[in-house]
Amino acid sequence: MSAASIALAAVAAACGTQKIGVPKDQPQLYRGAVLFQQRCSGCHTLSYAATHGSGTSVHTAQYNNGPNFDQRCERPVARVLYAIVNGGFSGAIMPQNVVVGQDAIDVAKFVASYSGRHAPTVPGVPPCAQQAIGSIVAALGAASSPARATGRTGATGATGATGATGATGATGPSSAHAKAKATAHAKAKHKP
Repeated sequence: MSAASIALAAVAAACGTQKIGVPKDQPQLYRGAVLFQQRCSGCHTLSYAATHGSGTSVHTAQYNNGPNFDQRCERPVARVLYAIVNGGFSGAIMPQNVVVGQDAIDVAKFVASYSGRHAPTVPGVPPCAQQAIGSIVAALGAASSPARATGRTGATGATGATGATGATGATGPSSAHAKAKATAHAKAKHKP
């Protein structure tokens, strides 16, 4: 057997052998990792879920390659939940509500807990492990308040057009911004 065929056999044998790196004694985070692997692996990399969907080179990247969550910190958890409900932050590629209800909460907690662990050090930016994860309860409470009820609501209760803002600090377009945009659109529509 040639050296090339031995190397090819070794590579083929290793395919698909990476396992989820979340301890099973953390059932919610483990379940979130499994769901992430099932629903998000085609577009995102996160080694703790054994996924490799992000592009690794600008020369070979594809349109649907999403962020590498080994490198990118995603906190607070409300930010992740906002992205799940709204199809990312641009809404251009990722489907809205790729997971819903308790599944969305489990995936959001998993991503917030395990993302950014291999991020490069950036002067003046605190490491991901030092940033607060926040809580889903605070995000849902802020999103379901009457003042924030102007947008589309996902199965988890996070408000789409206004974002799950508030105590956890996740960002989304504000109600004032949404109203200003709607007013400008209405004025442009009624011009002769």
